[in-house]
Amino acid sequence: MSLATYFDYVIFPILTISVVLVFIRLFKGPEVVDRVIALDLIITIGIGLITTYSIRSGQAVLLDVAMILALIAFLGTIAFSFYLDKNK
Repeated sequence: MSLATYFDYVIFPILTISVVLVFIRLFKGPEVVDRVIALDLIITIGIGLITTYSIRSGQAVLLDVAMILALIAFLGTIAFSFYLDKNK
């Protein structure tokens, strides 16, 4: 089994199924904290998808996009936790 076949038949389906399950948690989440964690996880899975596609296609430019998304997700999570801490 080549690396490209492994990406196509194992990694991409697993990441896609995980995105679907996290979307269910996003819509079903009883509290705001659950929804924010689900959004953060969706961005993290998106970074994984971008990274695996970058490896699969051989385009290293997409890794820069993944790093920027990771930074934005981190700052968003920190801002939300700061907001929750101020409201207590």
